[in-house]
Amino acid sequence: MRILVVNDDSISASQLMPLIKWCQKLGEVTAVVPKYEQSGKSQSIELHKPFEIKKLETEPGITVYTVDSSPADCVRYAVLGMKQHYDLVISGINRGFNMGRDIMYSGTAGAVFEAVSLGMKAVAISTGPEFYDRAIEPLDQVLEFFREHRLMEKCDLYNVNVLPEAKGIRITRQGGHFYSDDFVHEGNDMYMPHGLCVYQNNNDLTLDTDCVMNGYISIMPLTIDRADPEVYRQLKHLNP
Repeated sequence: MRILVVNDDSISASQLMPLIKWCQKLGEVTAVVPKYEQSGKSQSIELHKPFEIKKLETEPGITVYTVDSSPADCVRYAVLGMKQHYDLVISGINRGFNMGRDIMYSGTAGAVFEAVSLGMKAVAISTGPEFYDRAIEPLDQVLEFFREHRLMEKCDLYNVNVLPEAKGIRITRQGGHFYSDDFVHEGNDMYMPHGLCVYQNNNDLTLDTDCVMNGYISIMPLTIDRADPEVYRQLKHLNP
């Protein structure tokens, strides 16, 4: 198996090397990550100026390419620039849960959306900041769940939120917003967004937000199709 590892927390992320080493148990690993943190960049790409790409020998047997652009551009370079195809793209492990509507903003999720749009299977993995140093621990359990239930045969794209010593694993759907922002004026026409938690726990374990906040690992199948299938079904009779 050929695996591409990407993230949005950059080459400096402390769990990048542990994730690469864990993935090496599964096959041949290529790692292409941002030079600097790219949180909140979603699926953005750079079209108007060149950006730096460097090949680094970080540890014996581990090569990482750094890209001075977004996570989606990391995937694009790994595929379109390096002329390679991968059996699986793993994005993460993100330092901070990616769930609910906030997935729209996530660079971690943006990388896997880009991967699937380029014809590959992909999994985004995130955890809470308080669990980050132990984020590798649940991965064997998650892998076994994927294999046992043949999840990658059913869907090309999953968003996974892990935590150690979880109560179990649940398949979920998308919850609502977990965060919002207030904009604080800092003078001289400058404003800074300050994050606010707007989450309300309804104890609905079918939602990724409630699932994770109640101590479970969430595995959510995703799609890159933005069309509303139900409305299309209702309106397609309007076509000549």
